[in-house]
Amino acid sequence: MIFEAVPRLIEKNFIPIAVALCAVALAYPPSFTWVKPHIPLGLGVIMFGMGLTLEFGDFAQILRKWPVVGLGMVLQYAIMPGLAVAISSVLGLPADIAIGMIVVGACPGGTASNVIAYLAKANVPLSVTMTLASTCLAPVLTPAIIYFLLERQVEIEFLSMVKSVFWIVVFPLIDGLILRRLLRRRLEPFLRWFPSLSIIVIALLIACIIGLNQATLLGLPFLALLAVILHNGFGLALGYGLARLARCQRRDARTLAIEVGMQNSGLGVALAVKHFGAASALPGALFSLWHNLSGVALAKRWRSLDK
Repeated sequence: MIFEAVPRLIEKNFIPIAVALCAVALAYPPSFTWVKPHIPLGLGVIMFGMGLTLEFGDFAQILRKWPVVGLGMVLQYAIMPGLAVAISSVLGLPADIAIGMIVVGACPGGTASNVIAYLAKANVPLSVTMTLASTCLAPVLTPAIIYFLLERQVEIEFLSMVKSVFWIVVFPLIDGLILRRLLRRRLEPFLRWFPSLSIIVIALLIACIIGLNQATLLGLPFLALLAVILHNGFGLALGYGLARLARCQRRDARTLAIEVGMQNSGLGVALAVKHFGAASALPGALFSLWHNLSGVALAKRWRSLDK
């Protein structure tokens, strides 16, 4: 009974768990900043767990959904940069913050989106495919969008980005798929724990981000935070709404919403610091916190609706 009750308890309370860990991180950052070097490993463990719950046939179906992947790429690189410009203009953001918003908006989807898609019971193979596709396009489209909107040239290393996605997302996922195929029956009793494990890891990652950005958060940058919340919220809403207008299935529309609304904010921070100055990195730092919190909340909402 305990073996089944504990996962249910964790899944039911993952918002309170995340909030509690964030409060501790805000009060005493070292309690969670030690997680930073292990973030890729944590995401890799979650992707491995996802692989254990999937079949190779699930990815074969994506070949028939290439129009959905194409739609996702268009939405990814059109909605988020456009929203960044519109929100910055409406709120009258300072120049540095507006630049940071545009840089984040021009970035590809983040690997955390795959985890949120898993927790939301969206289409994980589609999410992984879209993350990989947007990352491969990023070295061309991200600098082009930034140059078009800000008239500043930036460079992105293609191989390093693709390697990162491969080792964090693709490799552990394939390992999980192979292990499930070989040891299907023996693994069944343990699969029940993987959603709970994912929740704990995500909560730790969010707390780590809180700890790393304590000074920024305690500075109470309300206008920048409002801009980031609107950026992420409208991205999620437009991603879902436009996907449904394009007659995508509800599960696929949820996946597109997550992929569009969740950016590779780590890349956004790196580009902002390197090319525009530390002040313009604030939106990326806030985005890396907020999109995880909103993603977890949205996943919980969708799971409750399904039930």
